[in-house]
Amino acid sequence: MHLGFAPHRLWPTTPADLADVLDTARLIENLGFDHVIAGHHLLAGDLGLSPDPLILLSAVAGATSRIRVASSILIAPLYDPLVAAHQAATLDALSEGRFIMGVGTGWDPTEFAAAGAPFAERGKRTDASLAAMRALWRGESEHVLGMPPRTPDGPPVWIGGTSDAALRRALRFATAWHGSGDPETITATGARIAELAESTDRDPSTLALTTVAMLLPPGFELSGRSPGPLLGGERPSRESIVDELGRLSEAGVSSCSLWAPVDAAALPDVLAWAAELAEVAAEVG
Repeated sequence: MHLGFAPHRLWPTTPADLADVLDTARLIENLGFDHVIAGHHLLAGDLGLSPDPLILLSAVAGATSRIRVASSILIAPLYDPLVAAHQAATLDALSEGRFIMGVGTGWDPTEFAAAGAPFAERGKRTDASLAAMRALWRGESEHVLGMPPRTPDGPPVWIGGTSDAALRRALRFATAWHGSGDPETITATGARIAELAESTDRDPSTLALTTVAMLLPPGFELSGRSPGPLLGGERPSRESIVDELGRLSEAGVSSCSLWAPVDAAALPDVLAWAAELAEVAAEVG
């Protein structure tokens, strides 16, 4: 199993929390992690700030040489598909194929209202956007992108969401489903994907399972609140964290992306602690 990491705390409270983001991304690469992730919100919220993921990942790709860069996730229905396809193709080309486009429908009606996008149509718009982007990347559209992708058929796509509609979307468009949950939840999701695949021509084993988790190593203090359960339980230990990673791997997870809900100053130490997990995850995966 591969491990990735966010290059800033979850979430930044001031722009100063992002001052060392490129140095942190280089540290993530040097410590042997598989990928860097970046989330997406247009507006500052209860959890803090959120830099634009495509711009952040472009900067990270330029500051690194090996590590993959993944949006986790890009809110697809807030974008014109031609614009999103062009931006993704450009990042795919300039990063030499290191970009992974994680997408989802979004959940915050306030952002949709601010962007002038219909919240109730986000699923339908996401499906249409993915179909249009795939056609553009493959050269099957009436339009020709200003910058073609380096990766044949475009960058890998990870699709988030737990509804049947989201899982069908992943089967139709994605190289991986991208979600969260404990090993039992992931096992159930994998089983549901297999059931839904029976009415398609997609072999469910070709759809990878990827997850996001919140990492608070023992000895570190939680900053604010975590938006999800902590990896390894409410009082995680090294043993409980390693155990849960092992069980996630057994449930079929091929890649786990980590966020650290700690102060920005503590993030390098968290990364150093977590570097050992990358070695363990490689062994169990």
